[in-house]
Amino acid sequence: MRSARIGERDFTWGARTYVMGIVNVTPDSFSGDGVTDLETAVAQARQMEQDGADLIDIGGESTRPETWAGPGLRAEEELARVIPVVQRVAAAVEVPVSIDTYKAMVAERALAAGASLVNDVWGLRRDPDMAGTVSTAGAPVVLMHNKPGGGYRDLIGEIAASLLESVELARAAGIREDRIILDPGIGFGKTREENLEIIRRLSELHRLGFPLLIGPSRKSFIGQTLDLPAGERLEGTAAAVALSIAGGADIVRVHDVKAMVRVARMADAIRQAGPPAHASGAGASPHASGALVPNERLKDGAGRRP
Repeated sequence: MRSARIGERDFTWGARTYVMGIVNVTPDSFSGDGVTDLETAVAQARQMEQDGADLIDIGGESTRPETWAGPGLRAEEELARVIPVVQRVAAAVEVPVSIDTYKAMVAERALAAGASLVNDVWGLRRDPDMAGTVSTAGAPVVLMHNKPGGGYRDLIGEIAASLLESVELARAAGIREDRIILDPGIGFGKTREENLEIIRRLSELHRLGFPLLIGPSRKSFIGQTLDLPAGERLEGTAAAVALSIAGGADIVRVHDVKAMVRVARMADAIRQAGPPAHASGAGASPHASGALVPNERLKDGAGRRP
């Protein structure tokens, strides 16, 4: 099994599913859980650690679709929101802290303040200085697929191709492959049907050869499917998390840590029990899927970890 060092912790991919807890320090979070008080944010992170979170992801800018229509939050305002929280949380918990930002300036300051991982929803594409900043710090990075406006002819193939382009940006900057995690970008420029398809076909993205993070928690495709507001999407999130784990997700990024840790443990137990499904003719293993990475490049080793 391959592994990665994040902060002071070793993460062994495939051994079990890791849970990333979300701390939103923004007043306009889509999920309704944003906090603007420092003590509340620190207490939330501590509780997530007690509930079983393996990482804490701190973000200061809302990712509501309408926020992409403008220039985004000013870096100075984002720094004012996240740096005090990163400093306090990193000192208060033992699990690694992640900074959710696409701005190199914010990432650099957050890493210096105690963060160990950069979670970039633009996959190093929005800020040309981000790849160099991550490389210089020697930090792991989550590269997420993001296509505002959507429009796909080959959903999984196009996501795979785009993620490989982000991987190349990382490589060119000197980021080691064992420090790269990929995220297909649930909810970012995708329709309800496309988000469902990503989860259903997540195993195909394993052919890219990198650990996968997925973040379905409380998102609108769940609300559209069940006709429920963000605060009532726990069961829908649980279903999405369980099926993502069945498809090979290595990290699930969630709001409701206690419940999703239980879901992850149960899903892991089911996935790991007994012989592989294909041995009894019930279906192919996740890694045996033959479809949908672009131009068969992966057969030649492109995108494969050492």
